[in-house]
Amino acid sequence: MNVWIAIGLTAVGCYLVKLIGLLVPAGALERPLVQRLAALLPVALLAALTAQQTFGAGSTAVLDARAAGLVAAAVALVLRAPFLVVVGAAVAVTAGVRALGW
Repeated sequence: MNVWIAIGLTAVGCYLVKLIGLLVPAGALERPLVQRLAALLPVALLAALTAQQTFGAGSTAVLDARAAGLVAAAVALVLRAPFLVVVGAAVAVTAGVRALGW
């Protein structure tokens, strides 16, 4: 039953956050600082999530095949490869490193 309480509280919390967002005056959203923050915040959150998923294992930091895949994806991005090529390079390098047992 505790899971359903958590699900209900999460749903109510999400609804309240959305409601608060709708109640913010339009003038507050048109400020340059707010617009810049709104543009940069998703990038920062995605970078943090990528770093945590790549270098984290529970509460410890690790350096394994996922890091090699991330480097391959970064190289493909620098070379301006299409998105599917970037993902494919990351998958191929990660699988290759894992197959080699590193």
